[in-house]
Amino acid sequence: MYLMRLFENIPIINAYRERVSVFAGDIDALFAMIMVVVGFWFVLTEGMFFWLMFRYRARPGVPAQYITGKEKHLKRWVSIPHLLIILCDVFVIFFAVQVWYNVKQTTPEEDYNMEIDIIAQQWAWTFVHPGPDNILEDIAETKDVDESADNITTIDELTIETDRMVYFNLKSNDVLHDFSVPVLRLKQDAIPGRVIKGWFKATKTGDFDIQCAEMCGIGHGIMGAKIHIKSKEDHEAWVKKHSGA
Repeated sequence: MYLMRLFENIPIINAYRERVSVFAGDIDALFAMIMVVVGFWFVLTEGMFFWLMFRYRARPGVPAQYITGKEKHLKRWVSIPHLLIILCDVFVIFFAVQVWYNVKQTTPEEDYNMEIDIIAQQWAWTFVHPGPDNILEDIAETKDVDESADNITTIDELTIETDRMVYFNLKSNDVLHDFSVPVLRLKQDAIPGRVIKGWFKATKTGDFDIQCAEMCGIGHGIMGAKIHIKSKEDHEAWVKKHSGA
């Protein structure tokens, strides 16, 4: 939407973390919009607060006023801003729900894609990539071990291809974790006993940080990993190298 595109150009998050996914701009725009709306009311209320302190400060010969709080001409200073803030809340919620729905509730279907497993445990990440056939074998459901040998499993190193849809299955082997990739603007809880499905599509090549954003025990602070986003040619070479093909 045009209005969201205006907020997207405000350098807040992207001034410190570059955008590397197709929905990163929407996330940044939402944060910028909230900052603008909340910042407007913050400046207005603080300005009014200090003006009232100055205007009605104690002065010699000026008696204090007794106010019950029921005076109509004074109550409107509360009721009118209250209604305006509610309207701003509706404005924010409207756009927040749109972004949430597009990122979390819908899964874009693209033919050029790959599926990966992301497994969290204290205190490391296990990533299961598909092999040269681009089919992610479910080891738990595969009776013949050789059939699942095509998968490429890595620890704390996720390798994907730029401009390619990635569907992920997020799991936890023990406690609550949170798969967070700041440059992708991706953050998703990993819950024991559940498989959380999601998606992302990287737009730039490079090596970036992955972190656990949920307190998960004494080693939480060292539960970091790397995501390597490669070009199509480099990714194909990586798959070939690690699959033994």
